Amino acid sequence: MTEYPAIASPARTQAILNRYRLSAKKSLGQNFLVDLNILGNIVEAAEITSDDDVIEIGPGIGGLTEQLAKAAHKVLGFEIDENLLPVLQETLAPYDNIEIINEDILKANLPQVVKERFTGHHPLKVVANLPYYITTPIVMNLLAGELEFDAIVVMMQKEVAERLTAVPSTKPYGSLSAIVQEMNNVEISFIVPRTAFIPQPNVDSAIVKLTQKTAKETVPFDEKRFAGFVRGCFMHQRKTLWNNLLGFFGKTDEAKGAITKVLTEVQIDPGARSEQLTIDQFVQLANAFHDNGILN
Repeated sequence: MTEYPAIASPARTQAILNRYRLSAKKSLGQNFLVDLNILGNIVEAAEITSDDDVIEIGPGIGGLTEQLAKAAHKVLGFEIDENLLPVLQETLAPYDNIEIINEDILKANLPQVVKERFTGHHPLKVVANLPYYITTPIVMNLLAGELEFDAIVVMMQKEVAERLTAVPSTKPYGSLSAIVQEMNNVEISFIVPRTAFIPQPNVDSAIVKLTQKTAKETVPFDEKRFAGFVRGCFMHQRKTLWNNLLGFFGKTDEAKGAITKVLTEVQIDPGARSEQLTIDQFVQLANAFHDNGILN
């Protein structure tokens, strides 16, 4: 069998693009990673072993897919661009532990697909270079779903990574930070410079690793309702928590009385701003509103 250079090597990537007359589609947020060291570091950050099943989102021409296949038990890739299917069929031909599905990850019935394509006897991880324009919907969709992942390791715009990992009373801290961190341990594994891609994006990227928290001091009465509540608390960044709660619950005398009662119970200053609250405080606040029959 002919030995080819790695798919993600600059020369081979360019040769594949030339052969198939491909160019990155801005509409799909396509950028091809051409740094093998970085790909190796992604696989390492995800701690992929031969026992792991891996879901990849947006394989592109197969650069990361190839490196995952070398380390994992099986790789299942979701590729939305049907023009890349024949490319992947050729580039990934040497590997018998890869399956590519032409489907939008946001529209897929992921639990059903996983049940059909995996045995369920292996740890399940998600590893992907996410398109910038739908990073947040994909991450939130994965976290809100029924599946439990051993780890989610994804590349995203550095700015979004900083929001995911932000702490209270800092500029990037917002609803996304609180919602994701309530459920997960979140860390930036490393930064990926824009020079590592063809074509080069306008910003740097970061590899973010999410692992589910196993022990939490406080637990929301309902994860989805909690997420909606936190978004409401951050509805207007420059307004106080009191004003945002009025916007969320309404400005009736009944709502004002209930908000005053709950804030007193949990000992949170109505004049505080949402970005000052810790995740535990948001959980306590949501649970207190629920216990008082206001948030159901």
